[in-house]
Amino acid sequence: MRRKLIKCFVEVFAVILSLVIFGIPFYFVILNSFKNRTEAAEMNISWPSEFRIIENYSEVLSTNHGVVIRAFFNSTIITVLSLLVLVIISSMAGFILQRRTGKGSNLINFLVLSGLMIPPAVVPTIWVLNNLGLFKTIQGLVFVEAALQFPFATILYKGFMATIPREIDEAAIIDGCGPLRLYIQVLLPLLKSVTSTVVVLSAVTYFNDFVNPLYFLPGAKNITVQLSLYHFTSMYNTSWNLLFADVVLISIPPLILFIFFNKKIISGMTAGAVKA
Repeated sequence: MRRKLIKCFVEVFAVILSLVIFGIPFYFVILNSFKNRTEAAEMNISWPSEFRIIENYSEVLSTNHGVVIRAFFNSTIITVLSLLVLVIISSMAGFILQRRTGKGSNLINFLVLSGLMIPPAVVPTIWVLNNLGLFKTIQGLVFVEAALQFPFATILYKGFMATIPREIDEAAIIDGCGPLRLYIQVLLPLLKSVTSTVVVLSAVTYFNDFVNPLYFLPGAKNITVQLSLYHFTSMYNTSWNLLFADVVLISIPPLILFIFFNKKIISGMTAGAVKA
């Protein structure tokens, strides 16, 4: 009985602590997005004298000929294309690394792991993209984003692939499946849980990315959602109410993803943890 009370107390305390740590900042941002410019600049959690919900959010969406809407469009395109490239390449790589163990497999595994440890270099990447004609293009940023998440996604796919019996591969080959058909028709449908994990985690990373679009996709027409925050700040004056409203709009898509796919994220992360 005493252990149950202690366990219940710990769980309640954890919930309250989580609400304080994550709830208060979110409450602060939402509340200040409802205020006028003067009250929002005071940076407190007092209620506004007048709620400006429709006015603030309408102004955010109409600022500079709808720059925020264009930013949402660009970020969505970058996120979707990056996910397609990432899922296809990393799942194939995870399949090969898990199924084929040869003399060079240890070296390849080390190179994949080194991608998690070695930080990306901005200047050499810009030089490579510029020589390929991909600098300041969405295609170039898509390849950069996919490459940065490739080691993490490949490790997840490799670990999950270990839970799939090799007998499935052998049976498919006996039935006449080639390597590509085996991957597309047999193995890829079995990777739904880990694919959901890769998609959700990577989508949030791509959608909220600030540094890579700033370096590799400069230009007013190429603006993304995180860079749109610059439009409400300046050297001498900052529209904090509009800035907070933009932050709320940016937070909605990742929040929806986590609400609907949180269970799949956990299952995909833990699958294959023992056998890998």
